[in-house]
Amino acid sequence: MKTKTVPHPIPYQGSKRNLAGKILRYFPQNINTLFEPFAGSAAVAIAAAVNGFGKQYHVNDLNKPLMELWRAIIETPAWISDQYSTFWNNQTDNPRTYYDKMREDFNSMGRPELLLYLLARCVKGSVRYNSQKEFNQSPDNRRKGMRPETMRLQIFGASYFLKGKTTITSVDYRDLSECGTTSDLIYLDPPYQGVCGNRDSRYLQSVRFVEFVEFLEVLNKNNIRYLVSYDGRTGEKSFGKRLPEKLNLTLIELDAGRSTQATLLGRDDLTIESLYLSQPLTSELAKTGVLYRSTHLEQLYLMEKGK
Repeated sequence: MKTKTVPHPIPYQGSKRNLAGKILRYFPQNINTLFEPFAGSAAVAIAAAVNGFGKQYHVNDLNKPLMELWRAIIETPAWISDQYSTFWNNQTDNPRTYYDKMREDFNSMGRPELLLYLLARCVKGSVRYNSQKEFNQSPDNRRKGMRPETMRLQIFGASYFLKGKTTITSVDYRDLSECGTTSDLIYLDPPYQGVCGNRDSRYLQSVRFVEFVEFLEVLNKNNIRYLVSYDGRTGEKSFGKRLPEKLNLTLIELDAGRSTQATLLGRDDLTIESLYLSQPLTSELAKTGVLYRSTHLEQLYLMEKGK
C-alpha cells in the first residue's frame, strides 16, 4: 500500500513515523474509532487519518503537557504556530541561554507551547526527563530547530486531518481498557521494553510487563481488534521478551532499516521491530487475503497455540 505524505509537527525520537506505512498494511478498512493509548507524536493516528483509516480518533498519553500540545495543534493551529514563530525568532542572540530559560519555564509551568519549542530544539528530538519528571535534555547547538514556516505547514496539516474528530486524554492506558468496541481498533506503542528497565528517562512512567499483559487479556476478553509494537532486535541483539503465547497473537517482524548505531560503527545490522496482531484482527485480515498479501516483505509468525 502506497501511503500519502503525512504532516509531522512533533519531532519525537522513536516516533513510528517511518514505520507507519508498514503498520497501516495491517489495518482493517472498517474502523469506527482508532485509539492510541501511548500516542507520543501520534504518528500512526495521523497516518491513518491521512490515508482514510478510521472515522474518529482517540489519542492519549500520560504526558499531560504533550496532550495539551496536541490539543493546541488540532484545535488552535494558528495560535500555536504563532507562538512557535515568536520563540524561534527570539532565540537568535544567544540560542543556548534562551533554550535553558525556556526549559526552566516549561518545568515550572508546563505550558504546551514551550514544549513544542523544546522538542524542536533538543538533541535529535530525543526527550529526556529526570527523576523529578523535569525535562532535562540539552539543545542541539548545531541547528535552531524547524523553521517557523515549515512548522506552520506541519501543524495546519495535522489539524486539517484531525480537527473535529479527535478525542484527547491524558490518563493511564489501563483506564481505556473498557473504551473500545468490536468496531474500533487500538494501536499500542508502549515505552520500548528493550531499553526501559524499571525506568526510562524518555518517559514519565514505565509500563510493567505483567500489567500490560493483563491489559491485553482484557482486550481479548472483549474481542477487541488491536496491534502492539513492543519488542525487536538489531543484528543478533534482542530487545525485550516477546509477549506470551497465551494471548494468541500473530507476530509480524517489520524491517525498520539500518540502525543508527550500526551506521556509526560501519556495520550493516538491520533493526527489526515486532508488531503483534490480536486474534480477531488476524482472522479478519486472513479472510480478506490482506494479511498474506501484506507480509510478502515481512516475516510472519503465527503464535496461536496449535498452529
